[in-house]
Formats: sequence, structure tokens, C-alpha cells
Amino acid sequence: MGEMPLGRLSMGAAVACAGAAVWLMGGRHTGARRARLLLAGGGVVATGPPAWDRAVGALRRVRGRLRAEWWALAAGLVLAVLGASALPVVAGAAGVPLLRRTRLARAARGARERRADAVIALCGALAGEVRAGRQPGEALLRAARDLAGVGDAQAAVLAAARFGGDVPGALATAARQPGAEGLLGLAACWRVAVDQGAGLAAGLDRLEGALRAERDQRADLRAQLAGARATAVMLAGLPALGLLLGTAMGADPLHVLLHTGAGLGCLVIGGVLEGVGLWWALRIVRRAEAA
Repeated sequence: MGEMPLGRLSMGAAVACAGAAVWLMGGRHTGARRARLLLAGGGVVATGPPAWDRAVGALRRVRGRLRAEWWALAAGLVLAVLGASALPVVAGAAGVPLLRRTRLARAARGARERRADAVIALCGALAGEVRAGRQPGEALLRAARDLAGVGDAQAAVLAAARFGGDVPGALATAARQPGAEGLLGLAACWRVAVDQGAGLAAGLDRLEGALRAERDQRADLRAQLAGARATAVMLAGLPALGLLLGTAMGADPLHVLLHTGAGLGCLVIGGVLEGVGLWWALRIVRRAEAA
């Protein structure tokens, strides 16, 4: 008789421990619901994420869809509320197209670099296929996976290789895309190999080496200019740091800048000088990269 209460007590303790573990891993409400279903002797337990996980996921999706340039307008709204003025909203709205242009330029540069890497990979893959004893057209078809990086011109190049068309012409057309200029060298190697019987693999090896050296040179130059770019951005952010320090000291710089004549004059002149200085510094960096 003394063993039954002890057994029931042990079973109850085990169920309580299991319920506590579920509560810790899946949330309070989810764990309670699972425990009720378990003690009821059956039922289907939902395995979906808790409500706060869904909320966080929704916020992340909204943040992913919200482009970076719209944060300028959001910052303008915050400053407008803090400074009781509509000028920050106007400034934030004016910054949206500038930030969009910057974002699109960064995306275009990334696409150009990926396309250049695809051309280098194509040269290496094509040289390997030719060394394996395949004809140039068949080798190009087998290297089509690396050709996918050149964009919409892939179909025209593959059609020319499959049906005996003008492959160098198709490659030259594809080379008009930014970053795919190396296809001009591939077209020249192809034309020399087909017309004069020269070794295609050797030419592709030299072309790949030249393209890799050019890419490494650009990467090294970008690494050297990273310090100058970071310095320009840091200097551009110093006025915002000054506003924060002034607010922390109780000087109310937003009121002075937005509601007094001298403050508005300083704000306009400082904003113009800030924009011109940042544009000039980034222009120097871009010209150095282009050179």
C-alpha cells in the first residue's frame, strides 16, 4: 500500500519535469497546451513556432523589403518629432533618391564583379575541357555552367556553339555587359584557334592568368582605398555626434538649429559644406579605383 502513493508521486514529478522542460523550450503557452494534450492521453500537438517567433519573422521580412534609402525618411521623421519642425522630414525625403542611387551603384558593382569572376571561371573550365580532347564547341557546351554568369547572352552563345554559328560574334556581343569584357579575349582566342589552328587551351590559360591578375590588382587597390573611404564616412558622421553630445549636455541643439535664424543659417551652410566635402572625397576614391 505504501508503494502506490510513492509510485504516483514519482510519476507526477516526472510529468512536472517534462512539462517544465517543454515550457522552457517552446514557450509558456505552447508548453501548457502540449502538457494538457499529453495528460489527456492523445491528440495532435502542433509544432509551429510560438507567437513571438512569428512576430520576429514578420519584422525581419518587413526589414528585408524596406530598402536602405527609406531609413533616411524614418530618421527625418524621428528628428521632426524631437525638434518639432518639418525640416528634417524634407531633408530625409531629399536623401531618399541619393541613397537609392548609392545602393543601385553598389549593386551594379557587385553584379559586375560576379560577371568578371564568371568569365575567369569559364576560361579555366573551357581550357580543361579542350585539354580533355573535346572540340571547342562541345567544350563550350560542357562549360555552360560557368557561362551562366554572363547573363542573358548565355542562350545566344550556347546556340552558336551547338549549331555551328558565329561563336566569336556571340561572345563579343556578350562582352558588352559590364564586367564581361574578358569575353572579347575569349572571342579572339576562339577565332585564332579555329581559323589558324593555334592551341586554344594555351591561349585560354594566358587569358585566365591576365584576367586574374587584373582582378587581384583591383582588389588590392580597393583594400588600400578602404581606409580613405572609411575616414570620409567617419568625418561625415561627426556632426551627428556633435548633436548627440550637445543634447546629452542639455544644450538643446535641435531647437537652436531649427527654430532660430542663426541656427538655420548654420544648418544650411554646414549641410552644403558637408555634402560637398563627402562628394569630393568619394569622387577622389572612385577616380583612383577607375584609374
